[in-house]
Amino acid sequence: MELSESVQKGLQYLADPVHFDLKTFTAFTEVAFQSLISSRSECGLDDPQLKHIDQTILKHCHIATTTFILESVKQNADKSAISSCLEDVSFDTDRIDVFYSSYQHHKRTLENLLESIGRSPPHITDVLWRLDYCIKNSHVHKVNQPSYLISLHVENDDSGGPPKEVNFNCTMEQLQDLVGKMKDAAKSLEKATQS
Repeated sequence: MELSESVQKGLQYLADPVHFDLKTFTAFTEVAFQSLISSRSECGLDDPQLKHIDQTILKHCHIATTTFILESVKQNADKSAISSCLEDVSFDTDRIDVFYSSYQHHKRTLENLLESIGRSPPHITDVLWRLDYCIKNSHVHKVNQPSYLISLHVENDDSGGPPKEVNFNCTMEQLQDLVGKMKDAAKSLEKATQS
């Protein structure tokens, strides 16, 4: 498994007993897995057992660990592959065992999460739009502005399920900006395919 220099450095901090003793390492590992699984927006780095660690190092280790976890799940890594990678960044056997135990416990949930994301982004198959004119807002202030309601029908090749709708509301300026960006993207894609 290939890991970037930044990920390796973050994992080396995590392997260092000066920064993370075994108890802190265990708490941190659980926080890292929970941050990937949880639907909450905060990642749990405010855990009381992690308060004494420098926030810069803590965040670097968190990014490195979550990257390593996702890469391991993506490649369906077994214990020998994980052990080999973690030994390369100076993990001892106790830390490897703690990490692998959490990995095994959360692996199926993470696989489901990655499968739900899919392999390719959804494709827009149809666009519907409607022009509304807003006279007053909910505070009874005069607005007198046009507003566009856009509905994108999208399909995902991976899921094979029914098409979904993505709905949003925008002003004329926002719609013009969106159209301009779409044209730029189409030109860039055309140039890339021609070279």
